[in-house]
Amino acid sequence: MTDAQIGLAVATPIIIGFAVMLYRMGVLQRGGTISAVLASIAIATVLFVSQ
Repeated sequence: MTDAQIGLAVATPIIIGFAVMLYRMGVLQRGGTISAVLASIAIATVLFVSQ
């Protein structure tokens, strides 16, 4: 695993955790949370596979 892939493996769950936490605090709506989670997973997948 390269350094970039390790960074993606660490950063993606953190981003998802923040999105869920903001949703529970009432800062994000459900649609915003879902789009943030799906976008981070899609970006991480594309970058992880392309390297």
